[in-house]
Amino acid sequence: MEWLTDAFYAPILDKPAWVWLVFMGTVAVLLVLDLGLLHRKEREIPVSESLWLSAGYITVALLFGGWVWWAMGEESGMAYFTGFLVEKSLSLDNVFVISLIFTYLAIPRLYQHRVLFWGILGVIVLRGIMIGFGAALVSQFSWVLYIFGAFLIVTGIKMLVVADSTPSIEGNPVLRFLRRRLNVTAELHGNAFFVKAPSPSDPGRTVVWVTPLFLALILVETADLIFAVDSVPAIFAITTDPYIVYTSNIFAILGLRALYFALAAMVHRFQYLKYALAGVLVFVGGKIFWTQIVGKPDPLISLSVTVTLLAGGVIVSLLRTRKEEVRGASTEAAE
Repeated sequence: MEWLTDAFYAPILDKPAWVWLVFMGTVAVLLVLDLGLLHRKEREIPVSESLWLSAGYITVALLFGGWVWWAMGEESGMAYFTGFLVEKSLSLDNVFVISLIFTYLAIPRLYQHRVLFWGILGVIVLRGIMIGFGAALVSQFSWVLYIFGAFLIVTGIKMLVVADSTPSIEGNPVLRFLRRRLNVTAELHGNAFFVKAPSPSDPGRTVVWVTPLFLALILVETADLIFAVDSVPAIFAITTDPYIVYTSNIFAILGLRALYFALAAMVHRFQYLKYALAGVLVFVGGKIFWTQIVGKPDPLISLSVTVTLLAGGVIVSLLRTRKEEVRGASTEAAE
């Protein structure tokens, strides 16, 4: 049994294998419960269930963060919670894009959970690859952090400038490429990603076609990949520990997918949050330069500034959009 003990304590990215197993086991249980028990039958997810399910994911994520704090120390625990909060907040923009994708491709709520569930499996793999690559770069070339910092500051400034712009799904190059290269059905075929149908060039031959549901899955994965370009450097600005980076990323994304069905209906209420997110990106980008030149600041400062910026963005959004709704209702009543 000595080999088993050695395997459990074998280092993987500077952490013993057993702590990775704890994380992957927790994620596996959550996914099995989600698909195998809670959503075994295809159905629409009501807003109330979305909120309860999201609360459950957030509770598990916070408990896991408490375990990280207890097992790995205060600094690791603080970094986890800061990274979780930053990733959760940055992913709100992703919810808006996913909503646009589903609307453009006319994906009914009945099948949206299927796309989101299989999409999260791709995210787990893709984020792992990106974070592993980033960790290798940082460990070999510390100056890469300066590039991350500059990229985050530029991205934050750009987000401030184009905060009111709306992305175009119709002009998406990935969508155009897929439609040129693949046989795409004109309508959905239930919850199927692929169907067999006659070839467009040879009606006597049966070939595989993809459905709009599969296009939605690819576009959702592409959106996740694009957003990861912002979020992965952002969390490396908080900590370079691959375990903290990966676990906080995945737990934030898991919970956000659960919350999607509630957020999609009220995403317009958070239109001013983008300015707060831009501030967070500029702050964490500047923190990299401060750390490299002056020294590492207290992790509590990073967490406090992040919470303050995001809370301010949420409060301003809710107040301003509420006033706009009241003003619009008053105008309609007067007419």
